[in-house]
Amino acid sequence: MRPRPPDLGRTLDGVGDVPRRVVDAVTVAEEGPATSVARSLLRSPPRLAAVSMAVLSVALTVIGFVFRLDLPPEWQPEVPATPDLAAGLTFPVVGAFLLAHRARPATAWLMCAGGLMCAVNAFSDSVMFTFAAAGDMESAGYLRLSMITGKVIGGFLLAILLPLCSPDGRLPSRRWRPLVTAGVVVFAADLLLNLTRPDPDPALYPWPRVIPNPIVLDLLAPYNMAAREVTAVLISALAVLALFSMVLRFRRAGPVLRRQIAWPIFAFAVYVAFLLAGPAWWLPGTIWAGLIPAAIVFSVLRYQLYGIDTVVSRAFVAAGLIAAVSAVYAVGAVAGLALSGYDRIGGLMAALLAGVIFHPLRHRLRSLVDRLMYGTHGDPQALAALLAREVRETEPANALAAVAAVVRDGLSVTGVAVEVHEPGTRQVQVGLLGPAPREVPLIWHGEPVGRLLLGSPGPRRFAAAHNGRLVAVAVPYVADVAHAVRMTADLQRSRERILTAREEERRRLRRDLHDGLGHALTDMAMSINMARISLRTAPASADRLLLELRGGMDAVSQEIRELVYGLRPPTLDELGLAGAVRALAQEGTPRVAVEIEGDLSDLPAAAEVAAYRIAQEGLTNIRKHARAGSAVISLRRGESLVVRVEDDGDGLPPGPRSGVGLLSMRERAAELGGTCVIGAAPGGGTVVEAVLPIPAAPVVAGRR
Repeated sequence: MRPRPPDLGRTLDGVGDVPRRVVDAVTVAEEGPATSVARSLLRSPPRLAAVSMAVLSVALTVIGFVFRLDLPPEWQPEVPATPDLAAGLTFPVVGAFLLAHRARPATAWLMCAGGLMCAVNAFSDSVMFTFAAAGDMESAGYLRLSMITGKVIGGFLLAILLPLCSPDGRLPSRRWRPLVTAGVVVFAADLLLNLTRPDPDPALYPWPRVIPNPIVLDLLAPYNMAAREVTAVLISALAVLALFSMVLRFRRAGPVLRRQIAWPIFAFAVYVAFLLAGPAWWLPGTIWAGLIPAAIVFSVLRYQLYGIDTVVSRAFVAAGLIAAVSAVYAVGAVAGLALSGYDRIGGLMAALLAGVIFHPLRHRLRSLVDRLMYGTHGDPQALAALLAREVRETEPANALAAVAAVVRDGLSVTGVAVEVHEPGTRQVQVGLLGPAPREVPLIWHGEPVGRLLLGSPGPRRFAAAHNGRLVAVAVPYVADVAHAVRMTADLQRSRERILTAREEERRRLRRDLHDGLGHALTDMAMSINMARISLRTAPASADRLLLELRGGMDAVSQEIRELVYGLRPPTLDELGLAGAVRALAQEGTPRVAVEIEGDLSDLPAAAEVAAYRIAQEGLTNIRKHARAGSAVISLRRGESLVVRVEDDGDGLPPGPRSGVGLLSMRERAAELGGTCVIGAAPGGGTVVEAVLPIPAAPVVAGRR
């Protein structure tokens, strides 16, 4: 079998199998995008044909517009511009542009062909009136036939077939083929009726002379007018059904295709509204018809860069506000005319009413458009209510997952993850985030507590995850839950440290009692037995043993005092909290002042011990590290007991602070449900402030 020769269209001369796309890429790099596109168009006959159609369409449209400007006033058309004028200028150019980018050839060819027929219509219409104004009615009659042909065929291609095939160049399904067939039949009938219609009554003709029809069909003359009215209604219905096909395609599509279809739907919907409104709205319809190709370009090429949902939302809200404010001013104007002499008051009242209703109406319209475009998932109030309920009813340990699930459903994304910054990092994820999730920082009262990760848009109407208002509503609730999770984790760690410290204290007491007091008491018992034995036979030896026993009892007493002092300082029972703190202040340097505010005599024992230990540890740090000249300890009792230790020393070190003393002060405050803050003093130095809750005294029955 002979080997297949190389494909010369896909290789470079003498270099081997180099793909054509590589050659094209090199050509673009060397010659620039404009030159490369021009060369690709010239090499491809279909693209060259599209460019030729675009050039011809623009030329015919421009020439027709120039002819229209030169018409005598009596031969000027009733409508200054028709949608065919804009279609002839824009659709073929955009179609050729899409073909140059190898995008959607079926859609591009429909735009080229439809735009060319609209250009034929615009050109023939202007030249027809030019010949009629010059008296050549026969030529004007034949030009009327080309005008009608271009109008009907262009209308079918652009108003019916193009929406049906947008954006991928195919029908939504086979069930829409009968609609295409019906469109062909209706437009063919409309073309036949318009081509063969009888000449109108000169008395009802808007121009100086009747342009004759060279191919009048007398057989259909009695029914021509009624039949054309029926076809006009059917054409409007077909246009609405074509738009409806895009809506159905939109509802069944995925999130990416939905954003792609959204632009053409919005453009065609507005154009159909102008079409149904009649010739009075042809001028704005002409302007809007020129925007439809731009919407298709955004849809086909770069749809991801443009937020169609934002455009629709703002357009809806703006239109509603303009209509409402206009109505208010109209009512004010009518009232001003009814009340002669009070027109200024009427205008003032209208302005006041407009100002009063503006903000509530704007809020209502925005909520309505969110509900229409996103359903209940796009309603910020509904999302806030769901989040508030989850935060209120779910414990912090499970609230993170519950809130993440609500955010995922509310924003309509494939997945949501919440990361909480602790000493480690805790993450709760619901759904799939995808390769490039959107990151939103979580800030709680200026403090970063984590971040919110949002996945790609899910199968909802629009990418609601990128709606700034919804994200702004959700983030504070997620930040609150993240902060609560951090606080719960801190509390759990504090409890663990407290339990560990308690067990360590019990172990120390057991060791001290066993190793110290236990051995000492055993030795004392043995000394007593030996003294009893030697009391009669060797009194001197018994006296020596008893003296040693007396010294051992003193040591045991001192050890017991130390153990008791470790559990609760005796000075608290002897002097009270205020006296015990004053005694601490007098033990060494620097000079320490003590300030007392409120009654400290009936404090709970736990609060007394915690306040004393915090003051003691604060003074120890001052005397060891601060090199302070003076210090102040203040005890203030109100609803809580506030212990404040302040010095004028060197202050806090610049780096991170660690130490058993600082940690123990915080833990003692946390054990009572209070707080302990260590920071810089206003005038320099360090300040420690602990706030200790004081539980209410129990009510004794029978007392008042």
